[in-house]
Amino acid sequence: MGRFTALVGRNGSGKSNFLDALRFVSDGLQTSLDHAIRARGGVNEVRRRSTGHPHNFEIRLFLNLSPAEFADYGFEIAGQEKGGFAVKWERLRIVKGNGSTAAEFYVRDGQAKSSLGMNIPPASADRLYLVTAAGLPEFRATYDALLSMGFYNLNPEQMKENQIPDAGELLRRDGSNIASVVARLNDDRPELKQRIGEYLRVIVPDVASFDRVALGARETLVFHQQVKGSKHPWKFHAASMSDGTLRALGILVASMQLSGRKDAIRLTGIEEPETALHPAAAEALMSALREAAENTQIVITTHSPDLLDEFDQDQDELLVVRSEAGLTLIARASELNRDAIKDHLYSPGELLRMDQLEPDREDIERQKTLDFGFEAFEASV
Repeated sequence: MGRFTALVGRNGSGKSNFLDALRFVSDGLQTSLDHAIRARGGVNEVRRRSTGHPHNFEIRLFLNLSPAEFADYGFEIAGQEKGGFAVKWERLRIVKGNGSTAAEFYVRDGQAKSSLGMNIPPASADRLYLVTAAGLPEFRATYDALLSMGFYNLNPEQMKENQIPDAGELLRRDGSNIASVVARLNDDRPELKQRIGEYLRVIVPDVASFDRVALGARETLVFHQQVKGSKHPWKFHAASMSDGTLRALGILVASMQLSGRKDAIRLTGIEEPETALHPAAAEALMSALREAAENTQIVITTHSPDLLDEFDQDQDELLVVRSEAGLTLIARASELNRDAIKDHLYSPGELLRMDQLEPDREDIERQKTLDFGFEAFEASV
């Protein structure tokens, strides 16, 4: 994936599941595997459905930690009777730019081994070992990177509610603490809050400004909006604002909230940012997301031709998601699609309207030849 990536596909193709697989890893490390699995309805709802009904599922991720180092991390969760589960294996390999292994650990059926030549703590069958291994400096960067992923499916109804104040360090998935985040931005990064306001005024021209306001023991957002015949802007609480206005602000805050900070979110996933927004807002929204992508890797899912019409083939990454017989395929757009876009014969939005966006079959075949198994890993540790 690039700095800015758009996942495009029909309903039910697997776009949201792809983002949720990444969120599952972050949840499993930040809370617990049990919480991450139960929040999704139990292990039977998490595992992939297919003929034969396998009870296990695997996730494997490759992360660029720096220009000279990347991480290869994965695990398999085995389903058990009565909805139980256990970590069958887990492995993290830190690889240098020349391909050599800097450090690694491997867990199989509760037994942990490491290449560091030291005794390492024992593993637990119901927890990811990376939580424990993060105490060692060799593995901490991977742990921090996987925790610093944020995923958003904003809920305007939650954003309208009077909210309980918190530290405002990070916007919640549904936007239910946006007042606290705005307050923190106002105190710590007023220039960033101003930049968000500039984009918001392009999307919703009548909104002059927005701030956090206390309501007893709770808080909400107050918007200052131009009203015809009034010399000064009128004040409206979040409960009186449109869903589109609140979603637009939520998307801008989610993507830009930690811009420039050392602990910036490494990846931000946003589902259908165009929802409830006027098509004319697409250009401003895409510009804001690209600006945020200078500091944070941005991944969106979208059905919007208007948003894709702002796609830039030179700096954006378009991935087509297709479901075939229950199997989700994710690949670059076909060479024919890419040539049509490059030669300005069709825009990505026009291809989407005509249902002509196709995944690159050669790209898919290359993916199938990759060895994603861990059988050789066990022998190498």
